[in-house]
Amino acid sequence: MMNLTAQTSAPTTPAVIGLTSIEAEERLAELGPNTLPEPEPPSPLRVFLIQFRNPIIYILLLASALSFATGRIEDGLFILVVLLINASIGTYQEYSADRAAAALRKLEQPSARVIRDGVACRIEAKRLVVGDLVLLESGDRIPADLMLVDASDLRCDESLLTGESMPVPKGRTVEGSSDETASSMLLAGSLVTRGRAKGVVTATGTATMLGGIAAELGRANSSQPPLVARLAKFTNALAVFVGLAALVLVVAGFLRGLPLHDLVMMSVGLAVSAVPEGLPIAISVALAVSMRRMAARNVIVRSMPAVEALGSTTIIATDKTGTLTSNVQTVTEIRLPDGTDIALDAHADLDKCEIRASGLDSDLVRERARRLLRAALLANEGTLARRDDLWVAAGDTVDVALLAAGRKAGLGQEELNDRYPLAARIAYEPEHKYAASFHHGSDRIHVFVKGASEVLIEMSDRMDSAGNVVEIDRASLLAQKEEMAARGLRVLAFAEGEIGASLAGSLGHGHLVDLVFLGLAGLQDPVRPEVPNAMKDCHAAGVEVVMVTGDDPRTAAAIARDAGLGFHAGQVVSGHDIDEAARAGDQRLDEITREARIYARVQPAQKSAIVASLIRNGHIVAVTGDGVNDGPALKKAHVGVAMGLRGTEVAKESADLVVTDDNFASIVAGIAEGRAAYRNIRKVVLMSVATGAAEVLLFMLALPFGLPMPLLPVQLLWLNLVTNGIQDVALAGGRPEGDELAGPPRSPLEPVLDRTMIRRVVQSTVVIGGAAFLAFQWMIAHGYGVPEARNITLLIFVMFENVQTLACSSERRSILSVDILRNRFLLLSVLAAQTIHISAMTCRGLAERSACRQSRLLNGASAC
Repeated sequence: MMNLTAQTSAPTTPAVIGLTSIEAEERLAELGPNTLPEPEPPSPLRVFLIQFRNPIIYILLLASALSFATGRIEDGLFILVVLLINASIGTYQEYSADRAAAALRKLEQPSARVIRDGVACRIEAKRLVVGDLVLLESGDRIPADLMLVDASDLRCDESLLTGESMPVPKGRTVEGSSDETASSMLLAGSLVTRGRAKGVVTATGTATMLGGIAAELGRANSSQPPLVARLAKFTNALAVFVGLAALVLVVAGFLRGLPLHDLVMMSVGLAVSAVPEGLPIAISVALAVSMRRMAARNVIVRSMPAVEALGSTTIIATDKTGTLTSNVQTVTEIRLPDGTDIALDAHADLDKCEIRASGLDSDLVRERARRLLRAALLANEGTLARRDDLWVAAGDTVDVALLAAGRKAGLGQEELNDRYPLAARIAYEPEHKYAASFHHGSDRIHVFVKGASEVLIEMSDRMDSAGNVVEIDRASLLAQKEEMAARGLRVLAFAEGEIGASLAGSLGHGHLVDLVFLGLAGLQDPVRPEVPNAMKDCHAAGVEVVMVTGDDPRTAAAIARDAGLGFHAGQVVSGHDIDEAARAGDQRLDEITREARIYARVQPAQKSAIVASLIRNGHIVAVTGDGVNDGPALKKAHVGVAMGLRGTEVAKESADLVVTDDNFASIVAGIAEGRAAYRNIRKVVLMSVATGAAEVLLFMLALPFGLPMPLLPVQLLWLNLVTNGIQDVALAGGRPEGDELAGPPRSPLEPVLDRTMIRRVVQSTVVIGGAAFLAFQWMIAHGYGVPEARNITLLIFVMFENVQTLACSSERRSILSVDILRNRFLLLSVLAAQTIHISAMTCRGLAERSACRQSRLLNGASAC
């Protein structure tokens, strides 16, 4: 790993002549290449062996070993096959640990232009070193962290790293000013959207901000999916129960003087009966079915436990840009100088939309808006044109947004340029804060200007008011601008003027005076239209939503209001607040996250700290995002949700779920499917545990009454895996009941077997186990042979299973109120289980083989 201290110690005012080849090679040898770490993936064998780390698996392995030791080879093999199938199901899920880092490496620039030995040349980006002088232009991806030494109209898209939705202006600032670092630093992985620059490398590889994200992604995820945690508690409790039951059985048998062979045989039978062998397969089926259903609702599942985790979510920490919003700058409001407001549909089809105005002077209002937009289109360096039935844009995002607004007003850039031939243009410069264009008229030069409100207000001496040109009211215009900015809008101003045609040969900044102020336009990245309803659904389902964004607090608050996210001023915190709280300790940070609803100006490490704090506060956390900056938080959360359309590969590979349509509402649909999946898993658990507990009760009652072993291990495996297994699969794939979002999520502390399920298990155990014992005892007392009594007892169990399956088809309703025809597959599974079992009993070959085998086991015969 590279030395961060060494890399960040570059001089603040570096020489601009670049390095020599010798210096570069020395630094490359000292600091290493400009690459991100590549973790070593685990071997397939190691992943496979991990699947056996489970108390229930240990019990079955012991039962298999005892079966082999006592000569019951078929029983031992049967148990081993079950274990191998279960292990194989989980193995394939463990190969995504290195994908996020691999996706990060794709963002590295394969080459970079540098000054070496005083000559501009192109080298591999991985050979960059601290001190290299890098040359950049529009379209380049920045290959390392750089300090600017020269820039011309430079803007960088850092949204994938910081969440800032707008391209960020860059340039050298006055040394010692408060925003020096923010404006003069270029971050590896960001994109140059405009201008040219020279910068000196200050950090490479893992020492860059991008490298820090890669290191965070490489760490182990401390959060455990709720399903995994709940099942772990369940299996540990079940293992303790089986151990105690086996101990009681052995002690009781020893006091009765039973032979060791019989004690071992009964212990194996008890273990097999108590362990729900078919549960792992049924859980996989439940999750797989939900995965297919979620895919049909535009949610792709990359990790099976994430299905249930999404359903258990208590809070969603959502990104703003590209998740709640469309990630496209749009003109949503035009404010004319006299205060007239015009709203533009943020999501309108450019071929169908028009400016809509109300009132007596609606035609006049539309005409005044077109006049403003004419200035926006002519003083514009972007392009927007149709290509194969699609609108294709190029240029600065603000310029493109203005072109789209003009199109909505029925104005076309090409037609305007034909009508007003271009004479000269003043390009936008950060120090000027405006752009202007000069166009030939019949006998005059028309001037059109767009830029910062304060600048254009000073350039103008008149303004448009109700279609008339009147003296400018600067105080009123500035107040309008501040009001729009307070609502999170980016505000631009527009003006026009005329000068004599004789000045056409010397057009420049000095001619931008005595203009007519046309009005203001408010731009924003608008909320997706489906988001407010999705927020309401989350509220109804008891799921909290918080926004975590790199944008300004004012912008974040405005978007949150439009999205329907309820909050008050005290619930808006900044990344600075998070840092201060983190320094004060976890307790202080946890106090903030219990109340906060909007986190603004948040960096990637702060986002991860917020997620960790929410988890400490007892939440099941889902995190949404689409950028590189979201990767660590996506991985740390219980369930990470990446956006599929605009999301980076880093976000997708770090996430458990990918929303293919970038629709926040799809996440809510996924929550409903996740809750349905967990309900189905609980139904399978109820079915399996009730049946297993009844089998254990049968064994425990048989021993004190001096009865032989009621069922053989193979019969128990047949019962648990075949007849019961068919019905488990049907329960696991059951249709949602329709009220999944009608109530709050389950408590993270709630066990798989809650009080209601335990009560139902006890009732079923007493009925099934007691009835089977009485039947077995009666048959032995009335002269039935042991094999025959076992076969009939097994049939009784299968019949009770059929009824139990129908009773488990709903958690809340009794069997008498359940519509059994609603889940026809479940009804078919009951009929199939009964048919298969009766067929096995009546098939002559199978029946004879079964009788022979039982005789051999009981009497010690070597062959049939």
